[in-house]
Amino acid sequence: MRYLPLSDVERGDMLARIGVASIDELFAAIPADKRLAGLVDLPRRKGEIEVERLIGRMASRNVAAGSVPFFVGAGAYRHHVPATVDHLIQRSEFLTSYTPYQPEIAQGTLQYLFEFQTQVAALTGMEVANASMYDGSTACGEAVLMAHRVTRRRKAVLSGGLHPHYAEVVRTLSDMAGDDVVTLAPDVAAREDVIASIDDQTSCVVVQTPDVFGNLRDLRAIADACHAKGALLIAVFTEAVSLGLVESPGAMGADIVVGEGQSIGNALSFGGPYVGLFAARSKHVRQMPGRLCGQTVDADGNRGFVLTLSTREQHIRRDKATSNICTNSGLCCLAFTIHMTLLGEAGLTRLARINHANAVKLADALSGVPGVSVLNGAFFNEFTVRLPTPAAGVVEALAARGVLAGVPVSRLLPGAGLDDLLLVASTEVNTDEDRAALVAGLREVL
Repeated sequence: MRYLPLSDVERGDMLARIGVASIDELFAAIPADKRLAGLVDLPRRKGEIEVERLIGRMASRNVAAGSVPFFVGAGAYRHHVPATVDHLIQRSEFLTSYTPYQPEIAQGTLQYLFEFQTQVAALTGMEVANASMYDGSTACGEAVLMAHRVTRRRKAVLSGGLHPHYAEVVRTLSDMAGDDVVTLAPDVAAREDVIASIDDQTSCVVVQTPDVFGNLRDLRAIADACHAKGALLIAVFTEAVSLGLVESPGAMGADIVVGEGQSIGNALSFGGPYVGLFAARSKHVRQMPGRLCGQTVDADGNRGFVLTLSTREQHIRRDKATSNICTNSGLCCLAFTIHMTLLGEAGLTRLARINHANAVKLADALSGVPGVSVLNGAFFNEFTVRLPTPAAGVVEALAARGVLAGVPVSRLLPGAGLDDLLLVASTEVNTDEDRAALVAGLREVL
């Protein structure tokens, strides 16, 4: 079969068949200010070697996370990924076994998905987990939809400490479905009264811990208040390593736990692909989105793995599907599972303690810079500092000096009046020299 571009006549026939005059009309639903007026500013064609050189020059303009002191977090974190992980994900039983629809030839995929689910359930303190989602933000959106199905209500309350990107995904999905969303004001100090927003129409309350500002939150009182009103508590996290040290959301009464698993086994990769973690109470298992793998035995009594639940529209009637998500982040959750297996419980706890200790060292050092104050009372490996000047300019000035200092809150919450706040993360990869470089650079810039 030849793969050739369509002719103008063929394009015209296709447009006529669907009843539009031009290709541009196919994009009419996209706001005009979001569409490009012309071609992207790139050469029309180049040879392979020329493309490599061109892209290489463009890439060299980036500052790689591993090349300078790096304190950026806000939902994506730089951790050390052992070389063993990249080696093992290429083994043939994993590499060649893509789709799990035929269990007899997909045992490698099904086994690691089963192990992945087991690990996620243990980490989150929940009874059941699915075979991953796209990322933490879409997992959060799916959790809200699941809560609506369970409670038969259509109102979600979002904490002011929820990552703004996660909140935006929830609002987008809810807008399309006509659901109600109450978004509380940004809560830098973790003092909001979430419970006051819960009423008899509330389907779920979504609270993040550690939250987007780095605060650790006790979810028990919120969970009790939710359950008293017949609502569900959805606990969110963006830093999976924190689960090696802080109490699990399940132990604090959460009904659904979702978050981002990128921190374990997966590099930053310019923002993706990542892996969404999704866990819940077993009584809600049939309302969970995505896939769930199970362990069984074959006709000869040998251990084997199958897809136990696949509540997707590809498998069952569309009106019975719990999600239209078409896949799981298979390679990313394989990397997660391998890294977690290498760490073990003791290794994960030790890694989490190192993260926290490094963050405490950095917070202490930054507190000594005139005009800088740390706002958090309790945090894991990320915290918020207040600067005497807008944080965005400080970050740019430090980047020019070879230090990636963090994320200005104004980038996540523009127009919220929080321009002087900076999110700073410190993981196990940061050294004393890195911390000293940030402090010295900050003193110089300020």
